[in-house]
Amino acid sequence: MKSNNIKQLFFAIMVMVLASCSDDFLDKKPTEFVDYDAATKTTENLMTSLNGIHRSLYIRYESQGEAGLGALMQQTDIVGDDIVFPVTNGWFLAVYNWNAVSNENAQDVRFPYRTYYSIIRNANTIINAADAAIGAVEDRNMVKGQALLYRAFCHFQLVQLFGKRYVNGATNSQLGIPVILTVGNDNFPRSTVEEVYARINKDLDEANVLLIGYGKPNNSHLDLKVAQGLKARVALTQGNWAIAADYAKKARTGMSLMSMADYASGFNDYTNKEWMWGSHINEVQTEYFGNFGAYMSRNYNSTVIRSCPKAINSKLYGMIPATDVRSAVFSKDGKHPGLSLASNFAKFPYTSQKFLSISTGDSRCDVPYMRAAEMYLIEAEAKARLGQADAATILFDFEKTRDPAYTLSANTGQALVDEILLQRRIELWGEGFRFFDLKRTNSNLDRTGANHDSGIVNGVLVVPSTDKRWQWLIPKVEIDANPLVKQNEL
Repeated sequence: MKSNNIKQLFFAIMVMVLASCSDDFLDKKPTEFVDYDAATKTTENLMTSLNGIHRSLYIRYESQGEAGLGALMQQTDIVGDDIVFPVTNGWFLAVYNWNAVSNENAQDVRFPYRTYYSIIRNANTIINAADAAIGAVEDRNMVKGQALLYRAFCHFQLVQLFGKRYVNGATNSQLGIPVILTVGNDNFPRSTVEEVYARINKDLDEANVLLIGYGKPNNSHLDLKVAQGLKARVALTQGNWAIAADYAKKARTGMSLMSMADYASGFNDYTNKEWMWGSHINEVQTEYFGNFGAYMSRNYNSTVIRSCPKAINSKLYGMIPATDVRSAVFSKDGKHPGLSLASNFAKFPYTSQKFLSISTGDSRCDVPYMRAAEMYLIEAEAKARLGQADAATILFDFEKTRDPAYTLSANTGQALVDEILLQRRIELWGEGFRFFDLKRTNSNLDRTGANHDSGIVNGVLVVPSTDKRWQWLIPKVEIDANPLVKQNEL
């Protein structure tokens, strides 16, 4: 894989982070002359590099709509069926109507490919240097463990986008993505999907050992809970139900679910007791019109929010009981009386106020990457698929915190699985899971009978699970730079 651009990004991130995180290091060497040896010599310097990765999750890459993981989360929900654009809007529209995913020249496919591999390269810099770095063993374990999680997470996201779905019990010899473990400029071919998942799990297993005993300073860091959560997430995608249930339970043990009041407060504070991993956007590092809140909130005063607020699929909304707090974070008539929206904010039915920015003039909104709620749902689904009797109880323990009127489900078998999948749709709306859930369950995209406008989505209301577009095209610039990489079906 050609990585000159990625290498430049690594040093750009290093310069940015060093300017804010390590005055002592700056005194020794000016930021424009930061080199590999200086950045990797000690565990302290590796921690600075790791902070660079943490920061890279919410920087703007090339355009306004490319502010890190928050923008990537939007892509993988907007391409699904549960987020609705009430009017034509330029940002993410080509993803919404599936044009970008089948266009090898589209910026919307280049963005995730480039971003995830950039993070992988920076993680590899840490992983490959950690064992020899000067510093305490626990510091080496901590920094290496987090870097391994980043590498596993990014390979996982990439293979779900650009490879065919993993099928439990099959050989999975279909082409996945290049697995990158070095920081050089060597080209690598696409590994099989099976090989990619083997590497992902190897990294996760090592991180689950290295991060034992690590107490993270805040939720922008990745700790053992996150390692367990990612292991559960990957196992669910692979259909390894017992592993998924086991690690989801480990990840949620000791965690608390938020109250109904907290749920309705705007999803914008990464100190929330339910959040396991997220990014905090502070005032001096904001991306203004590029922030997650500038696209997914309801109250920020931007062109996107005023003209095209994000709505929930009306059929899905109709399945949320009135007693469920999650019905309250969507406005059926679109008026949002509690927000006092100005007259120039367009009003559309079923629009969301799940995410709220700090104010109409401040788009900052902390970004959630993992919550304890997901772990309950993973455990419940995995156990339901295994036919274990306590699956419904786990679902009940979760649901009663959202809907006090919820009663223990009498469903079993596939009916219980379907109920849990419905709860995933409701609970994780807007958090980047819908495309991945449709793909892993081999389900069709179905936007029919809801408030999706056929004209806005260019007629893309149904996409069968067999459609080639579920495998996004690899950017042509990567194909041109690396002849070992074969393109998906055009």
